[in-house]
Amino acid sequence: MTLKQCLVTSTVILASLGSVASAEAEIVYLSSGRTLSVKGHRLEGESIVLTLRNGGEVTVDKSLVDKISGDEVPYPDPEPSPTMLDSASEAFQDAGDVLQATPYGELIASMSEANGVNPLLVRALIQVESNYKPRAKSPRGAMGLMQLMPSTAKEYNVRNPFDPRANIDAGIKHLKSLIDRYGEELALAAYNAGEGAVQKFNGIPPYTETRNYVSKILSLAGLK
Repeated sequence: MTLKQCLVTSTVILASLGSVASAEAEIVYLSSGRTLSVKGHRLEGESIVLTLRNGGEVTVDKSLVDKISGDEVPYPDPEPSPTMLDSASEAFQDAGDVLQATPYGELIASMSEANGVNPLLVRALIQVESNYKPRAKSPRGAMGLMQLMPSTAKEYNVRNPFDPRANIDAGIKHLKSLIDRYGEELALAAYNAGEGAVQKFNGIPPYTETRNYVSKILSLAGLK
């Protein structure tokens, strides 16, 4: 079952747990060819701020969006609760998703879609990097869910790298920039060992840690 089908299954389960209200929605057509359903949007300079249906916002560059149109089908707008989140997690697992479902699942999926990155790849990377612990910190100084280094956090203007939303947003954008340069496998190697190591060896560095890192993430994401 695909991620999109899993998300649909989760939405159906959430709707069945209690009364919900209909909410207006918009469809965002991304340059990657994918679409994303959101509550609304607003322009901020060269960026578009998308209001997610599960709450919160994600900011994307205008170049990633082809057009935005109204969605004729209203979507249920559930009241969040621990029980509903647990049921959504069970839906992902029952659907055969090889990754752990987390409270940040829909947020990861939405931000990944908005930036043109495979959501399953991001989920796998977070699982390996921090095991979904937003306060995680490594001996090298990497921080948060996606283990941002201080230089990376600064590059993407992250004030609080332990804030899940800010951390995931910056981490995905950083991963996207690496994928655009090197492709998925080498991007993962660069995320772990640094771009310099990938360039030096003209491929995945011969480090056991890095090779295991790349292999595990690709396996968890169902890409190997």
